[in-house]
Amino acid sequence: MPIPEDVTGDEIDKDVRQELQSLPKTLAEDVARNLVMVARLIDEDPEGAYGYSKVALRLASRVAAVREAAGFAAYANQKYSEALAEFRAARRMTGGVELWPVMADCERGLGRPEKALDMAGAPEVHKLDKAGQVEMRLVAAGARRDMDQLDAAIVTLQSSELASNSIQPWTARLRYAYADALLAVGREGEAREWFAKAVEADRDGSTDASDRLAEMDGVEFVDALDEHEGEGDSAEAEAADVDADAEAPEVPEAKAPEAEADDSADDDLVDDEGDTERDEQRDKD
Repeated sequence: MPIPEDVTGDEIDKDVRQELQSLPKTLAEDVARNLVMVARLIDEDPEGAYGYSKVALRLASRVAAVREAAGFAAYANQKYSEALAEFRAARRMTGGVELWPVMADCERGLGRPEKALDMAGAPEVHKLDKAGQVEMRLVAAGARRDMDQLDAAIVTLQSSELASNSIQPWTARLRYAYADALLAVGREGEAREWFAKAVEADRDGSTDASDRLAEMDGVEFVDALDEHEGEGDSAEAEAADVDADAEAPEVPEAKAPEAEADDSADDDLVDDEGDTERDEQRDKD
């Protein structure tokens, strides 16, 4: 697959670059450039990212960072079975637990929420950092909802991280999930409050909390582009009317019937007067 010339491979994380040092220099550069493309495209063009991940995987399948990148690319394309296999391979290579929450979410994607809940209670969770533990909580709450255990999902999300006023990278998503769970059981007032709190914490637009809040408040957004298009249609219609008026032929004003009748009467009068004069002249003769 083509790679832009401005992508050198130096853009990747230093830890990944260190992993690639086990490869020949030219090969390492090729793998690095493909990994950069995966990271660059995974949000906006998941299919493109998946394509580059397959190239990197073909070149260096024994590098943990490559297996991890391939896993995330497959995950972004909802290829959960493939993603889970790649994550498991990466974990075997590194021995780390960082991928545990996303592996559990793959189980959800495969229709196995019970398995995801089992993973949420596994010892590996205690080895996760704070961000990983919050992510695991989100996955567990999602699994509860998959099983129609809506109240249990709400309880799962209730935590010190949710109650905290400090803004962390996970805060907006945690508040959003809690608001959505409350809304699912009909607690609309509380849901609105937590959607508003999610908006306050969502500094990078990672959720659509503002849209959900507006929807609850009955606010309808009008697309400015559509509005301008409507104005354009109106202007075109007006222009068409003007053109039609300009092209219409000028029709001579019709003579009123009454006027024609009057003219005819005058003609008759003239004829009568002429006849009278001729009769008088004959009498004189």
